[in-house]
Amino acid sequence: MRIGIAADHGGFELKKKLAEALASEYEVIDFGAHTLTLEDDYPDMVVPLAKAVARGEVERGVAICGSGVGASVAANKIPGVRAALITDAYSAHQGVEDDDMNVICLGGRVTGYALALDLVQTFLKARFRGEERFRRRLEKVATFEIKEKEP
Repeated sequence: MRIGIAADHGGFELKKKLAEALASEYEVIDFGAHTLTLEDDYPDMVVPLAKAVARGEVERGVAICGSGVGASVAANKIPGVRAALITDAYSAHQGVEDDDMNVICLGGRVTGYALALDLVQTFLKARFRGEERFRRRLEKVATFEIKEKEP
């Protein structure tokens, strides 16, 4: 599986450790940051990762910022991306199985390495179940991805 990973300064160290650990089992594409820059902004790394997921250039994405919230907000602005801030193993697999989540978001300042690695591995091993009820719900969600000028 080809996966993408991205982080700003708040997730930089966690990204480096995760990318190294995952590289033994997956092809890992690093969308940056490539150097620790305290003034960087999470959208600059997370949006290119999310676009690559939406285009199918990578199958899944891992997006990390300080809390994981900003990464989730940015990733979900890209049509076709279903991202969530994940802090527990159940949500890491259920989000994929039921909701076809394709980007996991983590908080580099709030999630330790061991837990983060477990969450990402759980996310990557999970598969969308594709039952009619799940597909129906995703179709409803996809209708909101139509670009409109008014909310």
